[in-house]
Amino acid sequence: MVVFVGLQGAGKTTCYRCCSAGTHEHVSKDAWPNARHRQRRQLRLIDQALGAGRSAVVDNTNSAPEDRLPLVAAARTHGAVAEAVWFPASVGECLARNRRRLGRARVPEVAMFSTGGCAPSTQEGFDRVQVACMTAARTFELEESAAADRWQIGGRRQLDQ
Repeated sequence: MVVFVGLQGAGKTTCYRCCSAGTHEHVSKDAWPNARHRQRRQLRLIDQALGAGRSAVVDNTNSAPEDRLPLVAAARTHGAVAEAVWFPASVGECLARNRRRLGRARVPEVAMFSTGGCAPSTQEGFDRVQVACMTAARTFELEESAAADRWQIGGRRQLDQ
């Protein structure tokens, strides 16, 4: 199971479409914005996919370690590898991308400023953490990162380096 982590507009869904659509089930709370108990529904869909032997990509901001713990636990329950992919786009980049979105795809800008949190790390239980960088051609380069936990959402370095 792969957990995408990053601000709204960082490129998570685009990365899924480019890199994982044919191989992984897409689990995103954006697919059911008005649903009640979205977290429970997300965990149920992950459980169904992993239980059936299918891989899944969890495509949400997943900004805080406490948001990610149940996802890692779900992977462990099914004996799946838990991977995280960090999208360290700046708030400015995400705002620019968001302004090009239409209708319901556009996120209220205040949400990008209010999303706090930090990048994933192997200390949370992930087997692997990668950093995704969008290229000029709108493709993605993934690189292993032991240092991903030094970044905060929005691409700002933490002060405790």
